[in-house]
Amino acid sequence: MTYPDIFDRCIKVVLKNEGGYVNHPSDPGGETNFGIAKKFYPDLDIKNLTKEKAIEIYYKDYWTPMNLELIADADIILQLFDFGVNAGRKMATRLIQRVVGVDDDGIIGDETLAAINNYDESLLDKFKRRRKMFYMNLASKKPQLEVFLRGWIRRVDNTKF
Repeated sequence: MTYPDIFDRCIKVVLKNEGGYVNHPSDPGGETNFGIAKKFYPDLDIKNLTKEKAIEIYYKDYWTPMNLELIADADIILQLFDFGVNAGRKMATRLIQRVVGVDDDGIIGDETLAAINNYDESLLDKFKRRRKMFYMNLASKKPQLEVFLRGWIRRVDNTKF
């Protein structure tokens, strides 16, 4: 399958961030490969998941529903996609909606797209700060996830082309 250029650029970064097969006891997603979790794909053979199949899932289940190609700024697209993969599409969408000041319904529609595309150049930094705050709050509420906090924070800073 042929994917849009911006997706190809973003998926390389996301796959690097996600890594390969893991089954960490503190991960609520359970068994994971390329960031695809057994909890959300119970019928998938996670251990033997191919990179190509993971990319297909990310395009179909994350990229397309998030309307990412309609966002003008590639760095915003990458951060939003990466956060959607890591914390869920709805959470990523709601977070950016809160930053740009629109209803946080979890859907990137016309109003959200306009707000994102017309926001000033501070949007990327504001979104990254909110991502970090999300992770810190999550680790505070669920101490078993604290083991992942340093990596999540590093991930926000290192998610770039």
